[in-house]
Amino acid sequence: MLSTHPRTQPVDHPSHDDANGQAHRRNGPQRRWIFVTAPTALGLGMLAGALVPPAPLAEALPGKPAAAKAKPGTAVNLGIDPSILDRSVKPCDDFFRYACGGWLSKTEIPADRPSWSRGSSEINERNQNTLRELLEKPTADSGLSAADAKKLADFYSACMNESRIEQTAQAELAEQLTPIDGIKTLDDVARETARQHLGFGHPFFGFSSTQDFKDATRVIAGLDQAGLGLPDRDYYLKTDAKSVETQKEYLAHIERILTLAGLPAAQAKAQAQTAYNVEKLLATASMSRIERRDPRKLYHRIELEGTQKLAPRFPWQAYLTHSGFGGLREINVMVPGFLEGLNKVLAEQPIENLKSYLRWHLVHSVAGRLSKAFVDEHFRFYSQRLTGTAQILPRWKRCIGATDSALGESLGTAFVQKTFGADGKAQALELISNIETAMKQSIDSSNWMDDATRQAALAKLKAITNKIGYPDKARDYSALTITADSYLKNAIAADTFEHRRDLSKIGKPLDRSEWLMTAQTVNAYYEPLLNEIVFPAGILQPPMFQRGAVRAANYGGIGMVMGHEVTHGFDDEGRRFDAQGNMKEWWTEKVGTEFDRRAACLVEQYNGYTPIPGENVHLDGKLTLGENIADLGGLKLAYHALKLANKAKPEKLPPGAAFTEDQIFFLNAAQSWCDKRRPEFARLLATLDPHSPPEFRVNGTLSNLPEFAAAFKCQPTDKMVQKNRCAVW
Repeated sequence: MLSTHPRTQPVDHPSHDDANGQAHRRNGPQRRWIFVTAPTALGLGMLAGALVPPAPLAEALPGKPAAAKAKPGTAVNLGIDPSILDRSVKPCDDFFRYACGGWLSKTEIPADRPSWSRGSSEINERNQNTLRELLEKPTADSGLSAADAKKLADFYSACMNESRIEQTAQAELAEQLTPIDGIKTLDDVARETARQHLGFGHPFFGFSSTQDFKDATRVIAGLDQAGLGLPDRDYYLKTDAKSVETQKEYLAHIERILTLAGLPAAQAKAQAQTAYNVEKLLATASMSRIERRDPRKLYHRIELEGTQKLAPRFPWQAYLTHSGFGGLREINVMVPGFLEGLNKVLAEQPIENLKSYLRWHLVHSVAGRLSKAFVDEHFRFYSQRLTGTAQILPRWKRCIGATDSALGESLGTAFVQKTFGADGKAQALELISNIETAMKQSIDSSNWMDDATRQAALAKLKAITNKIGYPDKARDYSALTITADSYLKNAIAADTFEHRRDLSKIGKPLDRSEWLMTAQTVNAYYEPLLNEIVFPAGILQPPMFQRGAVRAANYGGIGMVMGHEVTHGFDDEGRRFDAQGNMKEWWTEKVGTEFDRRAACLVEQYNGYTPIPGENVHLDGKLTLGENIADLGGLKLAYHALKLANKAKPEKLPPGAAFTEDQIFFLNAAQSWCDKRRPEFARLLATLDPHSPPEFRVNGTLSNLPEFAAAFKCQPTDKMVQKNRCAVW
């Protein structure tokens, strides 16, 4: 999935992601997550209680069977669940329904979720229970220092102490709001913007470290668009009935939040309208999601002097000095037009209007950490309205998400100690090795590539770094002070620690050992500037990865994920970066044109899919192109890697097995993506999510594969056989 944020965010806290879906602790080309479980992946950290932060497995919920683990001396584990098949559906008509229909019919989306999946959601649920046990019943063999163990315990207990939060939140919020009341000049606005950026939000723009796109060994500063409270700029710009209704409800939400913050009704109403008007001006100046898919449009090394020329009204020196970077000069301005729009806002809006905007963004960014009235109002708009979620997550799950965000690598140390074995890492490394061999063979045999481009592609493939399970060295949290007294103050301290840690990388040598996910995360990613793939321990769990299952099941599950991430290095965005992570045109013009022709086939195919029955809502084939290329390429690579593994060391299925090896491969690939979504959430994701819905990740991908058609004896006229098959890799 595409994102620019280095870490998981708590589900009850919006401050780290602006509503454009662009997070700003790390600016850069968008990294590719495999799942959309992370709020940050969508810029939806504000969806209080709606989305689960990618975390690890725990017990399956009622009606949601977990994949069985093979035990010594028992029957061979085929790695699929025949009980969730819908045999009334022909596999060549609708393979998603055939593989998942039984699961779909008996699975209810929990009231506190906008969706539920057999893969990421069930894995995450089991992992969350593991994390809860680690936090509530810590043991001496956790692998943690006494200091880190105490910080975890104090942060979690402060979050869980609702009675104290009810007593102190209003006074703590007032303390945070006081500096805004004293703003008199644009210099004051700049200093307040820096304060919020350091502690809890992204008003006006985002500021972070980033690798230089054209010299990936160097870390510089990055400025990007930000400052919105709705999930995307288009929410402000569309004029259809649903969009207008959402705009009105959002305005009312701002007013209610400001009223809770202590403003008289008339002032809350006026300031809400002012804050919304400023956001709309920023939205108008923002770049669209589809435009942002081209990394060449996000690189403008114009340095501080150029930044000052684009937005001379903003006191950049005051901002940088207050941020601790008074001497900074090297800056990539990702969207120059946005800064021009920001300058217009500062020129036209009086100081009082800017104060109203800053006041709203501060309260908005900390609402999930305040009293129940704030949390409930926050949930009503961002979860109930935007995703259809009926109930907020239980307090303990929200606090696990917050703790994971604040002290994720410490929590990951304890999680790995409890759950992840050396044999799992060895199997995962063998899998990815075979996947990369399959990719090498694909590149070698591509008759549409010339020798120059082929050699550059092979060099990039060889240079990919694979990180499996967990970081070699955990993050040092010794400079972070946590107490059991205040959830809000702890959260701000953790955010400030993380932002300062990120900014401290500017001007220093690149640290290639850093992980951008915690070990307990149920996700995986490819990072183009690092040319690396990361598979946390959190995702190396059933049904994706099953120790003891037949090989075909694991190649269809986690093998597809691994192939997906490898392919991202060569999708429509990843192909813009070379083996060292530099943005560079290493394709000859003829080969690049042929790549675009092949990619256009997938754009057309996915443009035709409608994710919500009965509604005229279509997928955007351009928005989802990179993920669709990775899904198709990833499954092809996993299939051919399976054949390589079998050639090296044959594995026989037990006599009388109900499915062939190829059928098991495709079935587990599909069953790993069984998923149900509320219509509101599906509508939201159709606008924001660069992933296609799971139904089309399965059917759209498999309908392009002759190997699938052969495995299930599909005929050319069957629905699961594309008349004009797409093939990029």
